[in-house]
Amino acid sequence: VLKTKFLALLLVLILFSCEEVTLVNFTETNNIYNENAIVELNIPKAEGTSTKAQAINKVVENHIANMLVFLEEPSDTLQLDYAIENFDSEYKSFKDGFGESAMVWDASFDGEVTYQSPMLISIAINSYINSGGAHGNLNVTFFNFDASTGELLQFDDLFNDKEGLKEIVKTHFEEETKGSEINYFFGEPFSLPANIGFNDEGIVCFYNVYEIASCADGITEFTVPFEDVEAYLNMY
Repeated sequence: VLKTKFLALLLVLILFSCEEVTLVNFTETNNIYNENAIVELNIPKAEGTSTKAQAINKVVENHIANMLVFLEEPSDTLQLDYAIENFDSEYKSFKDGFGESAMVWDASFDGEVTYQSPMLISIAINSYINSGGAHGNLNVTFFNFDASTGELLQFDDLFNDKEGLKEIVKTHFEEETKGSEINYFFGEPFSLPANIGFNDEGIVCFYNVYEIASCADGITEFTVPFEDVEAYLNMY
């Protein structure tokens, strides 16, 4: 009887352990829409119909939808199909009004899973949109998800000491930009990037164009190793 109970307990522990380390599987969605404007998608998609897979896909698709539709405030309910149709329709209206223009509106979205563990999933979405301006707009956004629920994580979910983390990141930033003549932060004090993601080496600090320097100076990106920020991490 004792042996039977032990085996039953062992089986429960094994099953629980397997459930804990089950990772979300991702495939890549590759689509091109080119009825009038051009919209290209090369983005990761969480497989399956689980709640967490649906939650992850909804966040990614909603982000892309908001990038395509010119709203004053982002909408949590904006659907990707509608956004693509709206972008196409807006371009058609532009073309009808300025028929002599040879410019074609185009948008491309490339994404990848940059980090995955039993606790955390990090996804980067690279967006480029050209809708008639002097040049297109490039933006990279990181999304960090709770791997067990698919819930989108905020800064305070990931880190426990903002000021401590800020000092560590500042040290790496100064090392990364040493010798540069760029006027970073436009004379303002150092600040953490709006985008912090994860890769296999550590946390990815990504400053988009215009965030801390002029458009001509481009982006600033660097990785801070896990061993340097481990004390400030709630999960990874």
